[in-house]
Amino acid sequence: MRVPVRCCWGPLPGGGGGCAGRRQSPQWRSLVGLSGSSGGEDGRGARVREKPPWRVLFFGTDQFARETLRALHAARENKGEELIDNLEVVTVPSPSPKRLPVKQYAVQSQLPVYEWPDVGSGEYDVGVVASFGRLLSEALILKFPYGVLNVHPSCLPRWRGPAPIIHTVLHGDTVAGVTIMQIRPKRFDVGPILKQETVPVPPKSTTKDLEAVLSRLGANMLISILKNLPESLNNGRQQPAEGVTHAPKISAATSCIKWEEQTSEQIFRLHRAIGNIIPLQTLWVNSTIKLLDLVEVNSSVLTDPKLTGQAVIPGSVIYHKQSQILLVCCKDGWIGVRSVMLKKTLTATDFYNGYLHPWYQKNSQAQPSQCRFQTLRLPLKKKQKKKLLLCNSAPSS
Repeated sequence: MRVPVRCCWGPLPGGGGGCAGRRQSPQWRSLVGLSGSSGGEDGRGARVREKPPWRVLFFGTDQFARETLRALHAARENKGEELIDNLEVVTVPSPSPKRLPVKQYAVQSQLPVYEWPDVGSGEYDVGVVASFGRLLSEALILKFPYGVLNVHPSCLPRWRGPAPIIHTVLHGDTVAGVTIMQIRPKRFDVGPILKQETVPVPPKSTTKDLEAVLSRLGANMLISILKNLPESLNNGRQQPAEGVTHAPKISAATSCIKWEEQTSEQIFRLHRAIGNIIPLQTLWVNSTIKLLDLVEVNSSVLTDPKLTGQAVIPGSVIYHKQSQILLVCCKDGWIGVRSVMLKKTLTATDFYNGYLHPWYQKNSQAQPSQCRFQTLRLPLKKKQKKKLLLCNSAPSS
């Protein structure tokens, strides 16, 4: 059962008035860039805690964030350690908890849940953000005595923005990591770094694979920070000015393969990066077709005389009967496709029997190079409407 907690958000530290006061902590002043005398009120109705257990308000939505919430909840349930006193959750509105792993976990764990922009009215020591997808206002950030921490799945300043894991895979990075940082008002992903760890990216990792690794790493790092929160805040370091890259949201247009421009490696990386969220798309005889299962082409297939004896151009599609895959020519070679979706999901053999072979029968005089996939170009309005919130981290400061 949830016990209502009365809270009054009074003036910020140094403002006088409001609820009976607690002294402004040096860590908090450092966080928000304040200075001056230590006297003053923060309007929260209780003294700043200088050590655990902490009262935490968590902001999150997806599977990456769920792992952080799970670790916080486990710490709260561990009465022997006394790290977390109170834990409440803010997530975004959704018609079904199943669509939001954080909401589903919070409900199952009987944690208080608020739907943004409702952020509760309890007393909290620190906020924690992981893949929230919403910008926290300066006024909200300043309500936490120890500020707001962000569990960001990249080695900042590399991949600042809402889709760092996707861009890590998309660009073929060999090293990934997690950064625990302080959120700064008004600016994105530029706050001081409290802790940062790196891990190698296994070859051919998908975004989902890497997310699982980084979510566990980030959750453990956050718990480590909370055990020594004031000290961690005092020891924060500024991000370097060099090495800044950005990880913007991915749109549906990104999934459209450009056969003439993209190499096989680029197409495979694109598939590993976003294929589990939005399948790669192309155009087949004026119809959009989605490529569901991409595979590397065996070298023995490439030496098949039936393949080497044909004149092909990027986009050319050939059915290879022995391996039961579609071979599609790209900028520097071939990719294999095991299944597609046209009106329904089809194996490569189904597509050949239902579409490819009939095309050859109808166009018996056509050259093989005329039988091809073409680049799908989405209208601008459609691009905007289909923009995806592929956020592995919240828009944070």
